[in-house]
Amino acid sequence: MFRNLRLYRLQSPWPETEEALSERLAEAAFKPCGPFSEQSSGWESPTGRDADPFCRRVGGCDLLSLRRQTRLLPAAAINEVLPGRIAEFEARMGREASRKDRRQLRDDVYGELLPKALLRSQRVRGFHLASEELIAIDASSPARAELFLDQLRLALGTLVVRPLVFRQPVAGLLMQTLLGQGPRELQVGRECRMQDPAAAKSSVQWLDMDLADDNARKLVRDGLKLQRLGVEFDGVLSCVIDQDAAFRKIRVPGSDAAEIGDEDPLARLDAEFVMLTGSMRRLLTVLKQALNGYE
Repeated sequence: MFRNLRLYRLQSPWPETEEALSERLAEAAFKPCGPFSEQSSGWESPTGRDADPFCRRVGGCDLLSLRRQTRLLPAAAINEVLPGRIAEFEARMGREASRKDRRQLRDDVYGELLPKALLRSQRVRGFHLASEELIAIDASSPARAELFLDQLRLALGTLVVRPLVFRQPVAGLLMQTLLGQGPRELQVGRECRMQDPAAAKSSVQWLDMDLADDNARKLVRDGLKLQRLGVEFDGVLSCVIDQDAAFRKIRVPGSDAAEIGDEDPLARLDAEFVMLTGSMRRLLTVLKQALNGYE
């Protein structure tokens, strides 16, 4: 359901009911790209059914879905047409096209081809975790998360958030976990990335490796900085935790559609969502205790 999570602390009011939130999101609903629009973003029902509300509240968490549609117009397509237009211009005007003329001709070709470009839709999911007053976004990069937050701000009118930061550095906890000194609920996974503090571009990455082997631990003891560590959390969740408290490669055992069963799609969606949010609640509780809470 969610592959990545970036977390933000909510510092402004949140709609009290599912209906109130859905109404606000509906005011910024997704609309397809117009013929001369490069992109369009807006909210849609997280269930995938047009008649359903624009959010789904389950177990104190609101599930949201943002859709972004873009027109795909490769530069190669423009460059295929442009030389002919330049030749036509020069033959008509009896002179060589200037740099300004070429820019204008490129813009003309772009405007002509844009309505014919293919459309691609991407969806970004997120949820509001009421118990922690957090917004979690399935985004691998801060820029993608900011798109989600900007559209949410547009719908709600006011949205004040800041990235989740713990009082103590996450990197320190990751190092303790790798060395076998972290919380008992966290076990070392099979992935990590380390960086040499003396050379910012020098790093080493371990993928699908036994990190219990002392070679990885020796590198940390010798001074390499741990940037990212795969962990298994109490048998209910596995992920890779970054030093900036971002979560990647999230996996909740038993939450896949094939594992949950072949029941109604809406029931399956709710089951996956409850398993994910419940696991994240428990993980955040452990992290808060280990890192002395949020800032």
